[in-house]
Amino acid sequence: MICWVCPARRDDARPVTRQQVKAARAWLDMSQDQLSAESLVARRTIQDFETGKREPMPRTVKDLRLALERSGIEFLFNGDRAVGIRERDSD
Repeated sequence: MICWVCPARRDDARPVTRQQVKAARAWLDMSQDQLSAESLVARRTIQDFETGKREPMPRTVKDLRLALERSGIEFLFNGDRAVGIRERDSD
């Protein structure tokens, strides 16, 4: 069974992976520059995270996640393991 973090539990949300961030950007047709503007995270930091050159601080990963969630992405987890993304259902 796949579980995802619901918005009400955002405080204890699991960190997203570089693969999830890259996939979310691709799904949204969002450039690194656009994500940088939305998240207030430097484009170089996003680039280095997505290519695996470095692991950003937890707050930075949270900022990326929140920006992508505001854009309509849900991050999927199976337990503590990241398993993908999906477009959030509109209410």
